[in-house]
Amino acid sequence: MLSKFYRGKKVLVIGHTGFKGSWLTQWLIELGAQVGGYSLGTVSQPNHFEVLGLEEKIKHFQGDIRDYPRLLAAITEFKPEIVFHLAAQALVRPAYDDPKTTFDTNVGGTVNVLEALRNLGTVSAAVIITSDKCYENVEWDFGYREPDRLGGADPYSASKAAAEIVFSAYARSYFNEGGCPTLLATARAGNVIGGGDWAKDRIVADCVRSWSTGKATPIRNPRATRPWQHVLEPLSGYLTLGMALGEKAPDLHGESFNFGPATDVEKSVEELIKRLANSWPGAGWNVDKPASAPKKEAGLLKLNCDKALRRLNWRATLSMHEAIDFTGGWYQKFYGTTKTEMVSVTRDQIRLYCDLAKERSLPWVN
Repeated sequence: MLSKFYRGKKVLVIGHTGFKGSWLTQWLIELGAQVGGYSLGTVSQPNHFEVLGLEEKIKHFQGDIRDYPRLLAAITEFKPEIVFHLAAQALVRPAYDDPKTTFDTNVGGTVNVLEALRNLGTVSAAVIITSDKCYENVEWDFGYREPDRLGGADPYSASKAAAEIVFSAYARSYFNEGGCPTLLATARAGNVIGGGDWAKDRIVADCVRSWSTGKATPIRNPRATRPWQHVLEPLSGYLTLGMALGEKAPDLHGESFNFGPATDVEKSVEELIKRLANSWPGAGWNVDKPASAPKKEAGLLKLNCDKALRRLNWRATLSMHEAIDFTGGWYQKFYGTTKTEMVSVTRDQIRLYCDLAKERSLPWVN
């Protein structure tokens, strides 16, 4: 279904040089789409975007999401049919250190994307990606649903909640019945792991950086519990949502969707590390609570994804162990082979993921 819909379509990924953005870009290429990307640039070395050589495979625009004229010019030139907006300042600790840049990027950048789409009026559908951190987290034992209260005790979370409010105002005021024909929805996901992520303060990235040099990795909160999911899980949801909007489903306009693993996929940081360490001889870790640790860090946060199942026929594919093994396998290849082989490794994981979804008769792939 996805390949039939995306083949030949012009798709713009805003934030395509990031971890999730680069995986999404590669998957769209596999689906036969004509892909464009707009991004400020890469933020880590190494990085997945450069490892895959994606700049040579797509129409690449370099620019800041806060630069509205440049963003508008790029979208005008590329003329996309579908837009995925993932550009963000995506880390909690830098948000504490520089809240203005975080709000300018995550809120102001979202305003710029919506304003460009409103003024152009030529894009068929757009998926605005925010975060599971947009919910006011009260640490309850069940998953947050899309109508639950938005909020945030830290700048990063608050910026994502604010972006959702901005989206809702634009969707109701200017799009669909408001005049512009573009259909819009937001997607909320978090706790994503997978090969190619080298961002700071990400537990898997911190581990493989240390382990690849024979060092133990420090961890802040080994008991923190998260519903970990492989990066391909939410991306399959984004693609499914983009397809539904692109096929003109007006009942989805202005809606928000959670994308996460099954409710029983919930493990602590320490359990995650232990599974990841199974395939890394000599891997070690120690508990460290540095003075610069975030002031407020959630101990429990998970999503209820019933709406995605009911409205989009989407649900996750991988078990917790499969997600970790996909991730560990990618990094083992990266640190053990020539970098030129990583395109094939990434493509093979996309294909294997889709094959598993087919074998398990998941409706979004069949």
